[in-house]
Amino acid sequence: MDRGLTLEFVRITEAAALNSAKWMGKGDKIKADDAAVMAMRSMFDTMDINAKVVIGEGEMDEAPMLYIGEHLGKGGGELLEIAVDPLEGTELVAKGMPGAIAVMAVAPENGLLHAPDMYMEKICVGPRAKGCIDIDASVTDNVTRVAAALGKSVEDLTVVILDRQRHERQIEELRKAGARVRLITDGDVSPAVAAALPETGIDMMIGRGGAPEGVIAAAALKALGGDMQARLWAENPDELRRVKEMGIKDIDHVLKLDDLVRTDDVVFTATGITDSELLAGVRFNSKCAVTNTLVIRGASGTVRFIEANHYYETKPKYVKMEG
Repeated sequence: MDRGLTLEFVRITEAAALNSAKWMGKGDKIKADDAAVMAMRSMFDTMDINAKVVIGEGEMDEAPMLYIGEHLGKGGGELLEIAVDPLEGTELVAKGMPGAIAVMAVAPENGLLHAPDMYMEKICVGPRAKGCIDIDASVTDNVTRVAAALGKSVEDLTVVILDRQRHERQIEELRKAGARVRLITDGDVSPAVAAALPETGIDMMIGRGGAPEGVIAAAALKALGGDMQARLWAENPDELRRVKEMGIKDIDHVLKLDDLVRTDDVVFTATGITDSELLAGVRFNSKCAVTNTLVIRGASGTVRFIEANHYYETKPKYVKMEG
């Protein structure tokens, strides 16, 4: 993949974050999401790429844009696969809570697992704990091994998990093992990525969340040298059918990081919308809006944190700063 595209992808998540951030705390998650989708889609129209959405806003009949199978860009160069979540954490933006991001992953054709919109069990760690996790093992066994790999006690380990009834037993076991537990209400991509960045203070992310979000997080973990194991979780016969259509005959099959992301040539970019351990959210001042973006290029391992000022008088027309 042309490395010159990397910063172009940053502009896409920046646009989505800027547009969505105008809706922070206004109680309307639909408008916040629509704003992010519209900005992201309009940005793709300006790019000289040949890309296809493999993870997006849903099927063609469910989403007017950024739907699975939609072709993006002006059509130049090799075929790329795009996994997007224009607003990861719609409720977080609507309620003005931390942790919302605009995020995407890009890889060459056949580089990403085409995950259906269903649940996925996940366990994510950073590079120092690579090879220590086992999704079939108990929570206690996993935190014990990860803590040892990181050179700390279990009591000093910070584990993030979605605050859901389905996770009650895991949360109880984490606490019994002595780990520090951080419960989140939505948005598990950000903490999954944060687990691979030591300065965030997050050591591990576990639990059942969205499968599409799992693949996006896996792209970052692959580029950062982290580790992840996952398993698709079907809740009804239709979802089970979709799993089989993907070529996965055994839904209990453990998906390793190389199953989720099949190439090192991947680009991950995320722009903060509201504050989190991973990224600061969008700031609006009298002259400009300020964004903070994490961009990782897997081919080189380069990690960039980019702070950008977007001046109101000269902002591109495709970033609709609507209130």
